[in-house]
Amino acid sequence: MHPFHRNLLQSRRNFLATSASGIGTVALASMLRDEGLLAADADPNPLAPKPPHFAPKAKACICIYLEGAPSQLDLFDPKPLLNKMHGEKLPESFTKNVRFAFIQKEGARVLGSPRKFTRHGQCGMELSDFVPHLGSVADDVCLVRSMHTEAFNHHPGQLMMNCGVPNFGRPSMGSWLNYGLGSESKNLPGYVVLTAGRGTSGGATSWGSGFLPTTFAGVLFRNQGEPVLNLNNPDGLTDDLQAKTIEALRDLNRERHAQIKDPEINSRVAAYELAFRMQSAAPELIDVKSGETKQTLDMYGVGREDNPIQGAHRGGGKGQYHSFATNCLLARRMIERGVRFVNLYHASWDHHSNLDKELHFNSAMADQPVAALIKDLKQRGLLDSTLVLWLSEFGRTPLGENRGGSTNVTGRDHHPFAFSIWMAGGGVKGGQVIGKTDEFGWNIAEEPIHINDLHATILQLFGMDHLKLTYRFQGRDFRLTDVAGKVVPKVLA
Repeated sequence: MHPFHRNLLQSRRNFLATSASGIGTVALASMLRDEGLLAADADPNPLAPKPPHFAPKAKACICIYLEGAPSQLDLFDPKPLLNKMHGEKLPESFTKNVRFAFIQKEGARVLGSPRKFTRHGQCGMELSDFVPHLGSVADDVCLVRSMHTEAFNHHPGQLMMNCGVPNFGRPSMGSWLNYGLGSESKNLPGYVVLTAGRGTSGGATSWGSGFLPTTFAGVLFRNQGEPVLNLNNPDGLTDDLQAKTIEALRDLNRERHAQIKDPEINSRVAAYELAFRMQSAAPELIDVKSGETKQTLDMYGVGREDNPIQGAHRGGGKGQYHSFATNCLLARRMIERGVRFVNLYHASWDHHSNLDKELHFNSAMADQPVAALIKDLKQRGLLDSTLVLWLSEFGRTPLGENRGGSTNVTGRDHHPFAFSIWMAGGGVKGGQVIGKTDEFGWNIAEEPIHINDLHATILQLFGMDHLKLTYRFQGRDFRLTDVAGKVVPKVLA
């Protein structure tokens, strides 16, 4: 039940609390204490740190989300048979009753891959020649080749991966973690979003708080200029006057909250006060050139020029290599300052055509800074407590896309039945590959892992039981894993 509506039903409880010298209150407090439900001094800050259900391995998360769906067959899941069968039809049993986004079944043919896969690290993980830097940290990576989902179009798929269901109005992963655990940062939001590229089709629905109070929503940062739009004071407004304004608003809002108990009022108070503190903390955060050594900047590729690949245009225009590298470095700086969850979004990896050139451009953009992020976290002693995720909404088909019956097939369609993601740090057992797809990369042959299973496992790493992390809304207890999900023990170190 929403706290506002609960407050309307308090008349009998208020009578007990105020009559007979407060006997009702004493009795209620005794019962709540016996049940372990009495909060001694509730912190009015909704993002105050809270204890997990059990001892956590991870304390923070950096989620790298590559919108559009990178081709797992060209990066993470080698299938030599596709090259042998290039241009041939798949057996009808594979495509019968399958709904595609764009492929025309009648003329669909297998599309091979020109990529070369080699083994990396002591674990011998096979990775594409498009991600050589990632190969240098293979022993820290847990590669999952057996992810699957029900969504086969982008926006529902993004909602599914970020929010646990392909529907609007649900909280995102970062929102759930901040709701359950709070944030250790005093001067920055608990959940920060950084973007690069063309912008995701899902937009803010991928990092919203849904029916949770808006305090838990992701806050969109920029990696240059004013960190958050309208964060700076207008001309003529001094810091002292700003502080007095915030204090007055806080007092008025708390009086109103005492009357109607709407949690959005506390969210509003917290937002005003956080914005005031951010005015000094945020500019220092994004000033990476003053705060980092040249060696660190070069390792991430900050200031790097885009790879001049002729014909590649879906990565988001000029300056993406620098922008994405800066976001990776900023993510580490945010984690150091107590931010609980950082989302890095980049679009687009939706390569229906021109796959080889477009994927080359994007992979060269992401490979170096992502590997640098893992190395940097590790050398600073932060990787053990920081979970790094590489995610997208689904994968790509072994079939080439022949939209409109085209014979010029140079890309792949959406494929929800089997795709790859990876994880590192934060209690994950690195240096392993989980799951296996069939020889075409069409279906999962071993250890299928659903998105809700992934979410349950992520919460487990943070010391949270996914069955117990709930929020009552419209008469039902909701959770990130909805009505499904099971922890994958093999992921855990």
